[in-house]
Amino acid sequence: MEGEKVEGKDVVRMERESVIPVLKPKLIMKLAYLIEHESDRAEFLKLCKRVEYTIRAWYNLQFEDMMELYSLFDPVYGGPRLEKQNFNSDEIDVLEQNFLTYLFKVMQKSNFNIVTDEEIEVAHNGQYLLNLPIKVDETKLDHKLLSKYFKDHPHENLPDFSDKYVIFRRGIGTDKTTDYFVMAKLDLIISRVWSWFMRKTMLQKLFSRKKPIKPNKDPKKTDEITEQDKDDDEEEEMFVERIRLESLNMSVGNLLSKLTIQEPTFDRMIVVYRRAGMENNKPDRGIYVKHFKNIPMADMELVLPEKKNPSLTPMDWVQFLVSVVIGLVTLVGSLEMPKADFWVVVAILSALAGYCAKIYFSFQANMAAYQNLITKSMYDKQLDSGKGTLLHLCDDVIQQEVKEVIISYFILMEQGKSTMKDLDLKCEELIQEEFGVKCNFEVLDAVQKLERLGIVQRDSIGRIFCLPLKKANEIIGPTTEEAVLKVTQMES
Repeated sequence: MEGEKVEGKDVVRMERESVIPVLKPKLIMKLAYLIEHESDRAEFLKLCKRVEYTIRAWYNLQFEDMMELYSLFDPVYGGPRLEKQNFNSDEIDVLEQNFLTYLFKVMQKSNFNIVTDEEIEVAHNGQYLLNLPIKVDETKLDHKLLSKYFKDHPHENLPDFSDKYVIFRRGIGTDKTTDYFVMAKLDLIISRVWSWFMRKTMLQKLFSRKKPIKPNKDPKKTDEITEQDKDDDEEEEMFVERIRLESLNMSVGNLLSKLTIQEPTFDRMIVVYRRAGMENNKPDRGIYVKHFKNIPMADMELVLPEKKNPSLTPMDWVQFLVSVVIGLVTLVGSLEMPKADFWVVVAILSALAGYCAKIYFSFQANMAAYQNLITKSMYDKQLDSGKGTLLHLCDDVIQQEVKEVIISYFILMEQGKSTMKDLDLKCEELIQEEFGVKCNFEVLDAVQKLERLGIVQRDSIGRIFCLPLKKANEIIGPTTEEAVLKVTQMES
């Protein structure tokens, strides 16, 4: 993920994700509609059901083991259950690491990615609705649980805070807000006036902060690229525009009217952590798993665990105090001159008053916005937590796996033998043409599942081809669910 300027616009460049953003029933019915013969359509619908039932059975035992383990580490109910088992400390350590192993596998299958330091840096380069520096109280978070896991299971590009908490993200969207933004506009005007004053008085260099380090770009992605490279980038990446108040022209019309700002969002975010502390004179073993939706990138701090109450930063106080001292010294010096310039005195006093007003109004407005966002995130943004999140993830894995198998089989059925590369391209084209969305189709994973089901084969040169629908249904065979449905229908 990178932030950059494209044709004067502030955009965030993201890699296209592997998740298929189409509901499974819609996908199946649309593909079935494209099949010409009625008998083939019926066989295809039967195959879709059998594929889903079979894949669900593959994961059933794994999901049951994960849920059983989590019942011991549920922050609300896990303590008493764990105590009844009479496990020693080492045994509990093994069980909680087993749970994390299951959890991270499910996250990977659900196409969730761990947020990296570079992604956080790009996200924080912009401001949206949350304009206060939010910090995590690290003394309230456990450092051992995740440290041990990542020591035994190394990951690339782990963020600096990965020993205390992990943030997963999936899906990209946009959030728009339309309002008058009275306090934000006032703050922006004061900031621009103050910046002008600082430049004129040559004090800007004294208070200039070090610019954040931007993530290193891939050396392959230079500004001078060929047309082919550009086309490849467009296939593999997507661009999401940021529209910020700071980048808008503060004309009289804009000051008096409503404005619309826009920020890229992470469609789903999941946070995993453990609190530090003791419970009944024993270490707290609860593991928190919280699920959020539609989180603006610039407001990613909303999902952080154990947040500190925001306040003015030390740099703000230093700037405030030093500015007041310099202003007073300059004012006294001006008054002691034989012919004090009235307008110079007015300018100094106005600058001081404006800066004090900026500090006060900015902090008050940002505090009110922060409290509102925190309340909104609890009721609107948080989808679930604990067991509910895990159940959602389990079902999500199955849905994604089923969609991958159905799409890849349909392409092979309609277009015949295909290489892995051609199959990947045709599946992505089908999703885009029929459903109007783009994704990075995981063709290797899809083919492996098709081969495990036994409904595809390879020819002498490695091309993949599918077995006929009727034969494929015979190979998978009747499922338990079908037998139950048949008995139910007979009884009714």
